Amino acid sequence: MKHASRRPAHSASISLGEVQAKYQFASDNTAGICPEAWTAIGKANEGFEASYGMDRYTEKASDLFRAYFETQCEVFFVFNGTAANSLSLASLCQSYHSVIAHDTSHVETDECGAPEFFSNGTKLLLGTGAGGKLAPAAVEALITKRQDIHYPRPRVLSLSQPTELGTRYQPEELKQLCTVAKKHGMRVHMDGARFLLAVVSSGLTPKELSWKAGVDVLCLGGTKAGIGLSEAVVFFDPELAKEFDYRCKQAGQLASKMRYLTAPWISMLENSAYEKYLRSALGLASFFAERAVKIPGVRLLHPVESNAVFLYLPDSMDLFLQQQGWKYYHFIGGGARFMCSWQTQKEDVQALLGDMTRYAAGLSQKSKSSEK
Repeated sequence: MKHASRRPAHSASISLGEVQAKYQFASDNTAGICPEAWTAIGKANEGFEASYGMDRYTEKASDLFRAYFETQCEVFFVFNGTAANSLSLASLCQSYHSVIAHDTSHVETDECGAPEFFSNGTKLLLGTGAGGKLAPAAVEALITKRQDIHYPRPRVLSLSQPTELGTRYQPEELKQLCTVAKKHGMRVHMDGARFLLAVVSSGLTPKELSWKAGVDVLCLGGTKAGIGLSEAVVFFDPELAKEFDYRCKQAGQLASKMRYLTAPWISMLENSAYEKYLRSALGLASFFAERAVKIPGVRLLHPVESNAVFLYLPDSMDLFLQQQGWKYYHFIGGGARFMCSWQTQKEDVQALLGDMTRYAAGLSQKSKSSEK
């Protein structure tokens, strides 16, 4: 991807000359499918099932979501986060409406205009707030900025949990933002690509981070949690879900063999398999951040509240790490982003820290030599 680095992108091949490309921290998308999800797909592959979501796996997965959130909700399964976000936002808006989102949000920076496309032109209004979190005052200002017919009417507040900077909205923060939105007759959409990480890291219940706080629609990511190709769109207000299945079909998101998308969710929710993996990812992110900031020249840019670690690296160290084959992103957050996935091992973290330390030590030695 062109934005993977500030420098020209390397070949997409596995090796960089004599150096092996290392994708362990590039994204949690680079990790594989966790064993439980893989086994579930194999089990779903046995025999014949009804198609287009009428199978028993999809029915059971949907029921498990209702138990997970402790409420009646309508659940739909799509292939990716762009579809989940874009189609759910489109279901909440008319083309003359607008969606308020943070200026670093995924719907703004990484959906290639899909929210606007699928809603036939709904405008994104961008707000600000520290750490990637919208501030209630900024939301209120955007809503009340103009009330005339010449301006797109604010209809949806879109929140990311966790944010693109890895920070997490606390329940009280969510309630304040949702209260502002509801006061003006708006709906609340949550981009929860890493929602399960927010649940694990906060120690709160799924309902406390969603519908109890005022969220109407949640796009819950499975890909980042170890599922292969599936995101869930959860409508906590069934009225808002009317004809959403038609949107999915029209957008090419209705899987004919839906059981392969939904069976992994059963293993993840029924046995809470995701918890041990995501706790590991969270622990390794903290472990990495705590040790990285002790290396000369390295600074932590944002609090580590999920599996993302944003660091300032000296340019020379940054180049050295890339020459060693390490892959990571610079496209958001003002520094280098390192992601710990469900599959990341402590040995991976130690290897990365080792290269960072080795470079810093060499730089220090050169400095001492030049002083002589």
